[in-house]
Amino acid sequence: MIPTILLGKTIQKSSKLRGSGGSALPGLVIEKVHPSFVKKILGKLKYGVVVISGTNGKTTTTKITVELLEKQGLKVFTNDTGSNFTRGVISAIIKRIKLTGKFDYDIAILELDEAHAVKFAEIIPINYSLLLNVQRDQLDRFGEIDYTAKLLEAIATRTKKTVIINREDPRLNQITRKNIAYFGLSNQLLATFPSDDNLLDTSRSKTSKLSALVTLENISDQTATYKIAKQTHKTQLQLKGIFNAYNAAASIALVKTILPKSDDAQLITNLSTIASAFGRGETFTVNHTTIELFLVKNPSAFQLSLESFAAPNHDFMLAINDQFADGRDISWLWNVDFSALTTVAITSGTRAHDIALRLKYDEIPTGSIEPDLKRALQYLINSSNQPKRIFATYTAMLTIRKILTGKSLL
Repeated sequence: MIPTILLGKTIQKSSKLRGSGGSALPGLVIEKVHPSFVKKILGKLKYGVVVISGTNGKTTTTKITVELLEKQGLKVFTNDTGSNFTRGVISAIIKRIKLTGKFDYDIAILELDEAHAVKFAEIIPINYSLLLNVQRDQLDRFGEIDYTAKLLEAIATRTKKTVIINREDPRLNQITRKNIAYFGLSNQLLATFPSDDNLLDTSRSKTSKLSALVTLENISDQTATYKIAKQTHKTQLQLKGIFNAYNAAASIALVKTILPKSDDAQLITNLSTIASAFGRGETFTVNHTTIELFLVKNPSAFQLSLESFAAPNHDFMLAINDQFADGRDISWLWNVDFSALTTVAITSGTRAHDIALRLKYDEIPTGSIEPDLKRALQYLINSSNQPKRIFATYTAMLTIRKILTGKSLL
């Protein structure tokens, strides 16, 4: 075990010295030379392994869950290296484990890509899983959403203890097995969070008869109301966006399942202190200009972001890439209703012209088209004194964030 750890740390250090990034590289190597490494390390944890998967919200939900559990006194390991494949989990372990093999954690909360979560669960026992949703995302990688639903069902099948499921997702609430808990929405919010089937016709949203452990009862501005065990709790959120209020409901349900004796009111108080994950509503200041950055990667995520953040008196930039991590197929943009926007200052990314064309069909004026993200940001910042909001696909978000954090200067 110690030679494996030493190998991993050596690769990690050399990659950092070369400035080559590649946070998953140690995991890629160790995955080949020591396939049982993860199982041996994580198999010793007191509360075991928890997998969070689904199309939307994995990163933020994982962050919320980790922080809530840490505030309950648990030592929580998570894969925050930026890779939600098994190799990313290994790299995160290598970063934190001592050369002696000491791994001082109580529980592992892992964000995993749907397909890799299934492969992961075939090797490493999972105590709990949280299945968030099934949306039309990266069709070139996963195909139709029924296949994604089957992947998530396979994760549920391989979960040893309890599976927490989004009650309002019609492809997930069909899963049947022992030990299922649900998180859900009040009737009045169903149309606000349409499933993939109901995205363009929210009148089709139906009330579920399944009982939920936690429900999001109401969300107004940044004030959210949750029902836990028939008691309602209201709180202000630092988390931005109505979608993150729902992700929080999922996290609370998961925490209550792992630690059933945790105090509900304290959980809500702790929730109020948690901020959004990187690129999910982060705020930056450049030349005294406020810039907010939002990740959008499929119709549902984009629609909810527009409903939350398409406010007047802002300049907007839409940055759409089509690299592998984004999904090559961007036809999903035609399933988004952009009418909440009155104007867009600039479109950018490898598909800057495509998104500009899409906006034209919704009669949304576009100020400029600039595929180069750095030049587009310069244009946006200089366009006016109004605050800025950027909606970006994954790789575009990473590049923009690197620029805005000063790692790649304007």
